[in-house]
Amino acid sequence: MTQTLKSPPDESPEPPAGRRWWRDLLALARNTWRGLTSMRTALILLFLLALAALPGAFLPQRGPSPQAVQDYFTAHPTLAPLLDKIGIFNLFSTPWFSAVYLLLFISLVGCLVPRTWEQIQGLRARTVAVPRNLSRLPHHAAGTDPRSPDDVVADTRRRLRGWKLDVREEPDGVRTVSAERGALREVGNLVFHMSLLALLIGIAVGKLFGYEGDVIVMADGSEFCNSGILSYDTFRPGLQVDGTNLDPFCLDVDRFDAQYRPDGAPESYRADVRYSDAAQIADGAAPTPATIQVNDPLRFDGERVYLIDHGYAPQFTVTFPDGQQRTQAIQWEPVNPSTFLSQGATKFDRPGVTDDATRRRTQLAITGLFAPTSSGGGVVTSTYPALTAPEVAADVYRGDLGLDSGKGQSIFGIDQSMVDQGRLVRVDRQNLVPGQSLTLDDGTTIRFDAVKQWVRLQVSHDPAQDAVLVAAIALLVGITLSLTVKRRRFWVRATPTAPGARSTTDGRTVAAGSSVELGGLARTDQAGYGEEFDRLRTDLLPDRPTSRHETPPRTDPDEAGPGDHGGSG
Repeated sequence: MTQTLKSPPDESPEPPAGRRWWRDLLALARNTWRGLTSMRTALILLFLLALAALPGAFLPQRGPSPQAVQDYFTAHPTLAPLLDKIGIFNLFSTPWFSAVYLLLFISLVGCLVPRTWEQIQGLRARTVAVPRNLSRLPHHAAGTDPRSPDDVVADTRRRLRGWKLDVREEPDGVRTVSAERGALREVGNLVFHMSLLALLIGIAVGKLFGYEGDVIVMADGSEFCNSGILSYDTFRPGLQVDGTNLDPFCLDVDRFDAQYRPDGAPESYRADVRYSDAAQIADGAAPTPATIQVNDPLRFDGERVYLIDHGYAPQFTVTFPDGQQRTQAIQWEPVNPSTFLSQGATKFDRPGVTDDATRRRTQLAITGLFAPTSSGGGVVTSTYPALTAPEVAADVYRGDLGLDSGKGQSIFGIDQSMVDQGRLVRVDRQNLVPGQSLTLDDGTTIRFDAVKQWVRLQVSHDPAQDAVLVAAIALLVGITLSLTVKRRRFWVRATPTAPGARSTTDGRTVAAGSSVELGGLARTDQAGYGEEFDRLRTDLLPDRPTSRHETPPRTDPDEAGPGDHGGSG
């Protein structure tokens, strides 16, 4: 009688469809995780992150340089909108850049955890035993020694002080020494990658809980206080910052000094300030004087205050027909960074007017161009950035400035729509130097008094800046160890050869002579181990080598013995 089997006896039955689907899903997840956490994938993601960050280095970003982004749109009206659609001007906040950043973080964690555990086990493990055939190693020497194997081993231990050593005893009185050095190379490699991971974490924490803000302060003793987001001209909070719990401090800008070379190139910028931190404010203590220069910010209590820009603020005094005066100095915006030719608008409300309609008809705005060193011609232009011959080309407008319209308005200009509608009319134009004035048709007098200076400060708060600094230093230390430390192994086998015997002080009888074999293996491609092996050979087999070679043909690891070409060391 025969029986037909539905499946071969040596094959397991096909699992149900539901279980097969679940098993395939687990296999896919396992393979995906293994691929993501491989060092090759981490290196690829690191390269992609660096490549993705390149546009942020060459193109302006809306966060730190909104005006530069606007200038780029003006200069490239066709290309800029296309780049903006893929987030180039907010590169570091785009989803695709964040995805690469997150994948790199996961990949580093996944590959570093098992490697760290393996390294700890490797440091605790014994050194690799002496291979069976030392003559097949890249560095080899052999000779005889009148001393016993015990004496050879004792001398070897003294010579290899600082190496990781293991002494083993084999049958027939054979003694061996296994030595390793250079384990810090792999430790440095791990420190480098862990520091890179810590650096990524620190940057992420800074983006979550840090903030940056820009503010323009007059350099005449004016004060800025970090009391809220309304104190800033522009404010860029972290994802977990709402601006209601900023670290309080106050800062007074007493003076700004700029030095220029004869060709107009800047030589130095310096702002003299006084600041009070939270403790000084609470105690009512006097402010602390300090100096802020380019690339030399003011640092205190986790805050950094940078000097990033400066400019001029013409001061005007308006005397109205009823004798009342108003004096104001408002910053004007540089339009030529090399000569600081500036434009702006200084706006006045007529005092004593309570009727809204009348007030909107009598508002004044002084606009135009300002030159710190005027060429002296009919057209105001600047030839030098320092304040040597100031002149302003003043256009005076009267009417409705649009300040009550509810629309945002730049402090550097007037609402052009009000001019187009005829609600704001130019009533005079004249070039003025400090001390000169002009008189409008209604008797109002405008005098150009003087010129003040303003500075633009950037306040940066990063709670992880110290951790980022430590991670960066550790990263450099790790990569230095990884590139400079050489891993190598050294083996000694001492075999008793002489038939005679002698007694030791402890009563043991040992062989009177030994046959000594030395072997060396460099675990890196760096040169230099040959010279070190020669020095060891000279010390351990002085003038007694019988054979030596350094570049043998490649052998099978199993034939050469355990640990010749592998292992973690």
